[in-house]
Amino acid sequence: MKKTLLIITMLFIVLISGCATDDFEENVGVCPVVLSSNPIDGATGVPLNQIITITFNEVMNPETIDESSIIITAEGATVTGTVTYSGSTATFTSANALTANTIYNGRVKTLVKDADGNALQTDFLWSFTTGIMPIVVSTDPENNATAVSLNKIITATFNMPMNPLTLDDTTFTVKQGANTVGGAISYSGLTVSFTPAVQLETNKTYTCTITTGARNVAGTPLAANYVWNFTTVAPVIGNPPPASTSNLFFGVFGGNAGMTNQGLFTVVNGNIGTTAASTLMTGFKEVLTGDVYTVTFLNEGLVMGEIFADAPAPGNATKAATALAGLNAANAAYLSISPASMPGGIDPGAGELGGLTLAPGVYKSDSGTFDITNGDLTLDAKGDPNAIFVFQTASALTVGDSSPSSVKLINGALAKNVYWYVGSAAVINYAGGGVMTGNIIANSGVTLSSPANSTNASVTTLNGRAISLVSSVTMVNTVINVPN
Repeated sequence: MKKTLLIITMLFIVLISGCATDDFEENVGVCPVVLSSNPIDGATGVPLNQIITITFNEVMNPETIDESSIIITAEGATVTGTVTYSGSTATFTSANALTANTIYNGRVKTLVKDADGNALQTDFLWSFTTGIMPIVVSTDPENNATAVSLNKIITATFNMPMNPLTLDDTTFTVKQGANTVGGAISYSGLTVSFTPAVQLETNKTYTCTITTGARNVAGTPLAANYVWNFTTVAPVIGNPPPASTSNLFFGVFGGNAGMTNQGLFTVVNGNIGTTAASTLMTGFKEVLTGDVYTVTFLNEGLVMGEIFADAPAPGNATKAATALAGLNAANAAYLSISPASMPGGIDPGAGELGGLTLAPGVYKSDSGTFDITNGDLTLDAKGDPNAIFVFQTASALTVGDSSPSSVKLINGALAKNVYWYVGSAAVINYAGGGVMTGNIIANSGVTLSSPANSTNASVTTLNGRAISLVSSVTMVNTVINVPN
C-alpha cells in the first residue's frame, strides 16, 4: 500500500513540474494538449470551404484562444479568419475560400491555457493540402456556337465527379434574354444535362450558367460562375420558290418500276402513274372507267382519278406519254427544291424533326437523313397561306417508328406548299396509321405502311403526293388526298 501511494505521489509531482510557468496564477492539474485537428495532419483534397477545428484534452480558457494564438498560413502569408471557442474545441473560419491545390500550415501557440492557467507546453504544428477545384472542361453546344438544333439537350462536363445534389435548377440555368427556360436536369459520370421542357426558339441567343453552388463530392465549389452562350438555327427562306405543284398532276408515281397496293382500304383521290407497263401496277381499280390492274379479293385500292401506264391494256402509248410528261414535271420539281437550287438549308433537330414546331423555310439534314420518330412535326405558316416549307435529305426519310407519327399544319399552312426532297427512299409510318403531309419526291422509292397492316383497318394517310423518280411505290391501306 505504501509503495502504491509513493508511485502516485511521484506521478503527481511530474505532472506539476511538466507544466510551464506563466503569468497566470496556476492551479495544480494536467497540462493541456491538442488531441486532434480537422483537417488532420497531412490531409489532402481538403475542400476550399473547410472550417478548421482543434480539439483539446480539457476545457480551455477562451480568453487565451484567438487569432494571435491560433494561426493558419499558406505560402508564407497569414490567412485572415475568425477564431471561436466552445466546449473543448477551437474553430478557425477563413474569411475567404481557401485556395485550391495549396499547402496550408496550422499553428496552435503556447499562448493557449486551460481553465487552471496551465499553458500548452509546445506549439502544435500540422499541415494539410486543399483539393483541386472543379472546373467545366467542355460544353455542348460550345460557347458562341451557332445554328444549334431546336431540340438540343444542353450539357456541361466537369474535370472530376460532382455532388449531384448540388446540380439543380438553381445552379444550372438556361435563359433566353431575361426569360428562364424550364427543363429537367440530370447528372451521369462527369456530365450534367439540361433537357428543355419545350423546343428552343429559332434564331435566338441563349445564356447558360453553372453557379458556384455546384460542388464536387468533397464539397469544393467552382471558383466562379461558368457562363456560355449559343444561338439557335435561323430558317432560310427559299429563293427562287419551288416549281409549281400544278405541273405535278400525279398524286402517286412509280418511276419506271410501277406501283403496288395491298389491302382493301386504299383510296387515292387523284391520278397515279408509271412509265412502266401496266402489268407493274398491281392492286388498283380506276373508279371512273372500272379498269382494274391485277386486283384480288384482298388487294383492291380505289383510284378516284386516272391511272396512266404503258401497254398492255388497260395501259397504252397515249397514257405512257402522259406518264412520261408527269415524270419530267416531277424531275423539274425535284431539281427546284434540291440543295443546289435552294442552298443554305439548316438542320433544326440534328436529323430528328419529331416534336418540333417549325416556321416556313428550307431545312436540310446535316447527317443525310431526316426522321420524324420522336413525336409529331408541326409546321406553322404564321398566317401566311403562301408559306413554303422545304425539307432536303441526301439519303432517307423515315416517318414513324414502332408507333406512327404525323406532320401537322397550323396557322394557314397548306399541304401543297410542303416539299420533301429525298435522295434515296422514303418510308412513311411502316407500323400503320398516322398522317403525313406534303409532296414527297424521292429518287428511289416510297413505302407507305407495311404488309403487316394489309388485313386490318390501320389506315395511313398522306395529304400530298408520293412520287418516286426511279423505283416503285408501295402502299398498304393508304388514303392519299392530292392537294390542289
